[in-house]
Amino acid sequence: MTPAEQIALWADRLRGISAMGLRFASNVHDELAFERVQTLAMEMIAAATGEPWETIEPLRAPVFSCPTPFCAGDAAIIDEQGRMLLIKRSDNGRWAMPGGALEVGESPAEGVLREALEETGYHCEVVAPVGVFDSRFLVTQTRHQLYLFEFLCRPLPVEPEQPSHAMETLDQGWFGQDELPTELDPGHRTRIAEAFRVWRGDGRVFFDGLPSEPDRLTL
Repeated sequence: MTPAEQIALWADRLRGISAMGLRFASNVHDELAFERVQTLAMEMIAAATGEPWETIEPLRAPVFSCPTPFCAGDAAIIDEQGRMLLIKRSDNGRWAMPGGALEVGESPAEGVLREALEETGYHCEVVAPVGVFDSRFLVTQTRHQLYLFEFLCRPLPVEPEQPSHAMETLDQGWFGQDELPTELDPGHRTRIAEAFRVWRGDGRVFFDGLPSEPDRLTL
């Protein structure tokens, strides 16, 4: 972990502390104190990422008021030929699995299917869980800690639609594990390998660094 990554992690912890403190503060003095902690966390994030304060300050209400890690999901879509559907992201020009932030009112599986449809136009179904990943242990560039839910999916035998969120992608394509693009998003490389492991029949679910034993699972 680089010094900047460590500072960002400390800032994210302060974000959680300040958000929880503001939620349960019983007097104005506590509120002011936790607001100062929140501001300190925002200043640390700006310093760690190099982003200007003008881009950080508007996140006070929608982001820094959240006392928990954020949740996102990935759809590992593999067809009968063993090819995975990847998108080329418009924000960094790298290839990745379709996915994104989960929304209130949907399950993680519902969220990844929605993201897959929005970004690729493919209707899919979930086959199995691949794992729950902590962004701190991945080469993932993110301001805040993420819990990433990944599901193995397969495309349904229906004609793909025009993606509703096509502005988020530059391209898409099907790739075998030995034919993956060289410009993969760094945070996806490990998760793609785990998806192919599950697709080959290894039913263990990845969490906290290691796949769990099948007989210990309760799904």
